[in-house]
Amino acid sequence: MKRFSKQGSPNRWIWFSIGLIIILFFIFRIFSSPTFSAGILGGDKIAIVRLEGLIISSEQVNKELDDYSKRADIKAIVLRINSGGGVVGASQEIYEKVKDLKGKIPIIVSVDNVAASGAYYAALESEMIIANHGSIVGSIGVILDYPVFTGLFDKIGLHVETVKSGELKDSGSPTRPVNKADREYFQAVIDDQHTQFIQAVADGRNLSVAEVRKIADGRIFTGNQALNLALIDTIGTLEDAIAIAGQIGGIKGTPKKVEIKERRKSVFDLFFSKIQQNLGSQIGVVPAYTWR
Repeated sequence: MKRFSKQGSPNRWIWFSIGLIIILFFIFRIFSSPTFSAGILGGDKIAIVRLEGLIISSEQVNKELDDYSKRADIKAIVLRINSGGGVVGASQEIYEKVKDLKGKIPIIVSVDNVAASGAYYAALESEMIIANHGSIVGSIGVILDYPVFTGLFDKIGLHVETVKSGELKDSGSPTRPVNKADREYFQAVIDDQHTQFIQAVADGRNLSVAEVRKIADGRIFTGNQALNLALIDTIGTLEDAIAIAGQIGGIKGTPKKVEIKERRKSVFDLFFSKIQQNLGSQIGVVPAYTWR
């Protein structure tokens, strides 16, 4: 009688285990993907996209808006904002994305605690802006901050020699005093960006430039005040915004919700994010222009 040999059996189990791990990995990726189809989850839905904290990049928010706008099961998007603003470029890119999607998918803005400055700018081309009674809205303005260390350098006897290609190339440098040319130069830039902001508010809220200019001095408003000034459309909660989005999207009954759960940030993530922010504002000795 021929005896069965178990030689090579461990290798088969190793390869089987590796194959099983790979299959499970891909199944996990499919189910956790934001583009996972309605085939299993079923039905029409409202997507929630969150814009939170200091706006230093538009990439994640714009990607979510794009991804959801391409899904057949997503009938509307609620852009949930809780931000006091951020850098100009990133705020404008979110604004342009919302504007680009207008007519393709309804986007309703729901204000949590605050949607001020650049965060308010990002909301201006949405179908509707909803805020709580006490939410903070507005701060229509631009500010530029940069440090000047010349007094400290004089005390410690430190001198910095600068070689530059033009008179204004080192404007904003902390190593020399601010002069009249610097102030006029930066004021012109700030004034132009402020004009852009005012025009965006006028266009998005169907107001005249003159009306917006009267309140575009950087002040903030409560939700109630903002409603009276036509800076928002109605008072309501996140649940109200979802219900309105469902109605606009043609969903009957209580809308189902879908949202990408962000990975919890570690101490290292927060630390390196802060470093990236500081470096981004200092590269080329160019100050950070901030809508806040």
